[in-house]
Amino acid sequence: MIISKRTYTLEEARALPRWRRPDTLLYVMAAAMPIAFATWSALLNNFVIEAAGFTGKEIGWLHSIREIPGLLAIGVIVLLWAMREQVLVLASLFLLGVATAITAAFPSFGGLMIVTFLSSVGFHYYETVNQSLQLQWIDKSRAPQTLGRIVAVGSGASLAAYLLLMLTWKTLDLSYMTVYAISGGTTALIAIACALLWPSFQSPEPQLKTFVLRKRYWLYYAMQMMAGARRQIFVVFAAFMMVEKYGFEVHEITGLFVINFFVNMLAAPLIGRAVGRFGEQAALVFEYSGLILVFLAYGGLYIYNWPVWVAGALYVLDHLFFAMAFAQRTYFQKIADAGDIAPTAAVAFTINHIAAVFLPALLGYLWLTSPVSVFGLAAGMAFISLLLALLIPRHPEKGNETRVTMALERIGLRA
Repeated sequence: MIISKRTYTLEEARALPRWRRPDTLLYVMAAAMPIAFATWSALLNNFVIEAAGFTGKEIGWLHSIREIPGLLAIGVIVLLWAMREQVLVLASLFLLGVATAITAAFPSFGGLMIVTFLSSVGFHYYETVNQSLQLQWIDKSRAPQTLGRIVAVGSGASLAAYLLLMLTWKTLDLSYMTVYAISGGTTALIAIACALLWPSFQSPEPQLKTFVLRKRYWLYYAMQMMAGARRQIFVVFAAFMMVEKYGFEVHEITGLFVINFFVNMLAAPLIGRAVGRFGEQAALVFEYSGLILVFLAYGGLYIYNWPVWVAGALYVLDHLFFAMAFAQRTYFQKIADAGDIAPTAAVAFTINHIAAVFLPALLGYLWLTSPVSVFGLAAGMAFISLLLALLIPRHPEKGNETRVTMALERIGLRA
């Protein structure tokens, strides 16, 4: 997909015009992905309820199917034998756009399962390779700040998509078919433009193209496992609750997303600077502590029937806390061997989705009888994540991956 014959090292790329440098490409891709994915997410709950008659059971199965490509993200390692990471990331972005564009053409349980699976392949392979490229192309010293700005760009693109949808859905009497086609098509076209306009970039360290699973990365793997399980409850059931319990229509749920991403667009650069100043442990401890309270409060919505504005405020807070998750990636960047980044990104993405494949379907059945229990489980998962975050050292690096490592060094039990 990359047609330029010239390949630039990162050092050589500094002489290119600003708009053709690697970090600019990362920003453009960060803006392109949410145009399709955010629109898909905003319309999904209303679309599946109105067009396909979904209940919590069906939405659970849909999201379980959607997470299978995440579980298979380790297949990226195989694909990298045949193509470069930059080619794969743009091909994946293109697939996400095309699959999103045709979503509304399949308003049935079976049809939605197939097209969702295809879009998920694009999304998860894009995310896997994109995260790898970010850690390879961005210097460690400025990674938290740059990743914060990348999150802000993605939030800004989501905000623009949601604002446009909110303002035009009722006014222009738009259909699901029209919106999905435009948003997905836009992402696909941007992927093509990125392939045509940017040269190839060579990462400073060759990446291993084999399965990598190292004992010293165990804490990163564990945090990824819990993050994947916990995230599914938010992705699947928080927005579904707003439609099922509070009767949100498309323009209303989109308005909530607008607030979400406006807050994240402003907060993400500040979060990046905070991670750089206070460290990954402080950021993740704050995130998980906040998520415990938010998930417990979600359960309170069903016990005490709190008004809709409380539910909306909790949803915004929930999304804001999740914006801090990139601190996991900067933690890994500090402890990893340079050649491990690409294969470990694939392994970590697979680990992240182990629980994600079966959890939505199982919890979909639990949701039918006790939504409170679903959110209670999420609070428990956030508590386990909090305990794991406490094991991160203040200054993680190779040889100082966890506080357990430090303790073993002190008593002479680690070689």
